[in-house]
Amino acid sequence: MRITGYRALTTTQQWGRPVGDANGVYGDGVVPVPVVVVETDEGITGVGLGPHVEAEAVFAALDGQDPRAVTALYDRMLRHTFKAGHAGVVFGTIGAFDTALWDIKAQAVGEPLWRLLGGDDRTVHAYASGLDIGLTDDELVATYQVYAERGLRAAKLKGGLDIERDRHRLSLVREVLTEAAHGARPGLMLDVNESWSRKQAVRHVAELERTLDLTWIEEPVRRWDADGLAAVSRGVRTAVASGENLTGLEQFRPLIAAGGLDIVQTAAVWGVTHFLRVAALAHAHDLPVSPIGNTPVALLHAATSVPNHLVSELQGLRPPIGVAMDLDVEGGAFVLGDTPGLGIRIDETVMTAAGQRTAQAPDGPHIRPEHAGRRLLAVTPGPRRSTAEGTFDTMGMEDR
Repeated sequence: MRITGYRALTTTQQWGRPVGDANGVYGDGVVPVPVVVVETDEGITGVGLGPHVEAEAVFAALDGQDPRAVTALYDRMLRHTFKAGHAGVVFGTIGAFDTALWDIKAQAVGEPLWRLLGGDDRTVHAYASGLDIGLTDDELVATYQVYAERGLRAAKLKGGLDIERDRHRLSLVREVLTEAAHGARPGLMLDVNESWSRKQAVRHVAELERTLDLTWIEEPVRRWDADGLAAVSRGVRTAVASGENLTGLEQFRPLIAAGGLDIVQTAAVWGVTHFLRVAALAHAHDLPVSPIGNTPVALLHAATSVPNHLVSELQGLRPPIGVAMDLDVEGGAFVLGDTPGLGIRIDETVMTAAGQRTAQAPDGPHIRPEHAGRRLLAVTPGPRRSTAEGTFDTMGMEDR
């Protein structure tokens, strides 16, 4: 079997509500989703959800190769792009191709990827993550009630702009999950997307800990700040989670060595091979690993085979436009199917039409605010949106 070509596609995730974080909000809830399809001479195609920036340069490492040599091809892609390939969107492109190759390899032997990788249990524990900083209180409650109906008993909220607002919103979600679980204590996490300084992080989390039991605080300071992450971890009871933006192993190593991470996270778009290597590194330091992403299906398969998987992020309950998956959510977990490979099927006509209707917004969570990490009071107005009920900022506070 040989690799003969690839196709780069773009579709959208349509949330039907605002989504975002402390850095900004997509008011229309329409987010682009890039996709890579790898072709072979035996008619088997693999799908990878992730960037395709510099795809031609990355594909040069794969053209004509046997796709079943996935691990060797992963390192080959890194070598072909060694100036830029260990970080950023090029690393994501490598991850997308890597995921597609694992899809092909599993299809070639007629097995779902989770079984090929050595997994035994097809269920992968999940937590709810609504990208919810732009929601009003009523919208927040309604959103997490839907997650609770699927059995989820842990939730990660977006915050970091206002201590009292974060306390209030976490308390609302705690009530939703506690009621659904008939009084059982839920897991609560807060993701502030690198919006604080070290002291802000300790002060903010310590204040929340007076009344809330937080499982983890995610990206409290800049992702690469090993000493800062370690200082936060020492200064609060809550575990510190790395977030999704760390890429190559060389970025994880100094953070773990400094004692800056309690939860090791990796993004779904960085690929299966990367996740397996990060999981092994974390396991060597007795740390749990947790995948992050809106469509983490590839890492869910991989998570079944690692001993230190903790829980995986569940964002949307619907897949991107034109994408179908052999995957269910029930009993608070992802349940993987038996379809060979990743179990992903795509409708390129529908995807292309959806991708043509979207463009990167001029503002949103991909833009870091000018004063992030150096505000006197960690409070700042966010992007605004209008509804029939009034005008709201990203903290859901109605103008009076």
